[in-house]
Amino acid sequence: MILMKTFLLFVLVTFSPTKIITLAVDSNNIETEDSFISLNQYTLDLFREINDQHLSLEVLEIAVKGYSELSLKNELRNKKFLTIVDMSLSANTERMFIIDMEERILIEKKLVAHGIKTGDEFASQFSNDKSSHKSSLGFFITGELYNGRHVLSMKLDGQEYSNDNARSRGVVVHSADYVSCEYIASNGRLGRSFGCPAIEKEGYEETVNKLQGGSCYFIYYPSRSYLSRSRIVNSDKEFVLNKSGNVSIVK
Repeated sequence: MILMKTFLLFVLVTFSPTKIITLAVDSNNIETEDSFISLNQYTLDLFREINDQHLSLEVLEIAVKGYSELSLKNELRNKKFLTIVDMSLSANTERMFIIDMEERILIEKKLVAHGIKTGDEFASQFSNDKSSHKSSLGFFITGELYNGRHVLSMKLDGQEYSNDNARSRGVVVHSADYVSCEYIASNGRLGRSFGCPAIEKEGYEETVNKLQGGSCYFIYYPSRSYLSRSRIVNSDKEFVLNKSGNVSIVK
C-alpha cells in the first residue's frame, strides 16, 4: 500500500500540467528561492491578471518568449518592462501595451502609428528596407534617448532579420500630433509615420523614460513569413519564469 501511494505521488508530480522548478539565482544574480513555472503557465496566469480585451493570449505568449530569450542572453539591461505593439489591430485602437514584469500588471495602453506604406487603418505590409516607409516586425531592444527631428526620441535596435536595419533606417519611438483621438475623429483613422512606431504626446516623456536603456519591445503581426523564419519565435528552449519575471531554462 505504501509503495502504491508513493507511485501515485510520483505520477502526480511528474505529469502535473504546471511544471514547478525551484532555482536559486534571480536576474540580478542574487541568491533566492522562488518557484519557477513553465512559460505557457506563466503567460496564462499573466494574461488572466491583466484581463484586457484587446491583448491576445497568443501574442502575449510570443512576447514573453522573446523577452525570455533576450533576458537569458543578458541582452536586456532594463528587464522591468515588456512592450507589445499588436499591429493586427486597428490603428484606431490602443494597441501598444506596456507590462511591468516585476509587478505583473499592465501599466499603459497607447495609440501607436504604423508606416505610411504599411497600410491605412489596418497594417498589412512590412519591410526592413531603408526608405520603404514601412514598419518592421519582431523584437527590438530600446536604446538611448536623444533630441532629434522629433525632439525627444528613443532609439530602437532590431534583434532579428526582419528589423536589424532599424537604427540605420532611423526607426525610433517618437511622439506626433497625428497620434491622438482628436486626429481620428477628424480624419477617420490615426495618422501614419515613415516607419516609426510614433505615439501620442500625452504622457510621452514619462513613457520613454521608463522604457529606454535596454527593455524588450515587440512589434507583432500574424505574418506567416515572420512567424516561420524568426529564430526567437521558433526557439526550442524550455523557458521557465517566476512571479518577478526572472527567467531560466529546463536542461
